[in-house]
Amino acid sequence: MNQPARPPLYDSDDARWAAVQERDADADGIFYYAVRSTGVYCRPSCASRPARRANVSFYATGAQAEAAGFRPCLRCRPDLPPLAARQAEAVAQACRLIDDAQARGEPEPDLDTLARACGLSRFHFHRVFRARLGITPAAYAAARRAERVQRALADSSSVLDAAFAAGFQSSARFYAAAPAALGMAPARYRRGGAGETIGYALAPCTLGTVLAAATARGLCAILLGDDADALVADLHARFPQAALAPAGPAFAATLAQVVAAIDAPHTAAALPLDVRGTAFQQRVWQALRAIPHGATVTYTELAAQLGMPQGARAVAGACAANPAAVAIPCHRVVRSGGALAGYRWGLERKRALLERERTGPDGEGDAG
Repeated sequence: MNQPARPPLYDSDDARWAAVQERDADADGIFYYAVRSTGVYCRPSCASRPARRANVSFYATGAQAEAAGFRPCLRCRPDLPPLAARQAEAVAQACRLIDDAQARGEPEPDLDTLARACGLSRFHFHRVFRARLGITPAAYAAARRAERVQRALADSSSVLDAAFAAGFQSSARFYAAAPAALGMAPARYRRGGAGETIGYALAPCTLGTVLAAATARGLCAILLGDDADALVADLHARFPQAALAPAGPAFAATLAQVVAAIDAPHTAAALPLDVRGTAFQQRVWQALRAIPHGATVTYTELAAQLGMPQGARAVAGACAANPAAVAIPCHRVVRSGGALAGYRWGLERKRALLERERTGPDGEGDAG
């Protein structure tokens, strides 16, 4: 992560042979190598047994290798799109199957059905899906169901109309699914969340002032700033229909955990959260929580991990919508080249958090 990229110097046979010996995935798609003794051609990263240099020739395209009489390797499949692209398409297909089933009001396909549709084993499909999106197929289905329920309730004149608009074939199924999707009863959600109770407290910290707010299920906001009144106003803007009130004495322990996590950001992973967002935002936030403390990724790298190589801008938007500073570590995302940008609580705070993760709160090296 955030390591300087090697220049793609594959302009000579010696450089190409070195890439083959290193199984350099960066060279995939730039050239192919063929082995006369086996009659196959491969990607540079192919894990097949190393060939003798005297038997190897290089080609700019797979078509050129095939025209020279070589057949594609069955291990690295150089005649197919790269593995990452194939995995991204398999996950996208699974997501479409889930979305289509929900739109028709039918049960989502189970794991075995999704895996068969993608041409993968059950175990491998589950691992690929989670690696690409940061959540399981079941979690994706639940998040999409939540989006559908929320949208239907906002656009429909009654809860019953919303049930059918969301794709549910009966109101019973809708009422059974809605609390998990919304965190509250459908009627309460239609009233804009009125009746939701959120307690909050403020405390000084080494980065200024922190506001921590929580529902009965966990922390729903961690806000940083210099002005306590501005932080409270921000909280009201985020939850305009909720009942907001200073938290009682029992919240002191949670507030102390939040303050401690600012000095040692890696401890924030243990904080209980109740953050709500779209399915995409939840995917990004889960991916952020998987970044090891002390490490950084770029917006482009994070988008690629989520199977969206062109989605850096969308990822940046989800980071900006993060409601829980430190607990969801969007400070670990940087621009290409390592430049700091895009932290809603200020670049100096972002710099301080990253420095603490690199050195530890006492200024000594942290082996992590």
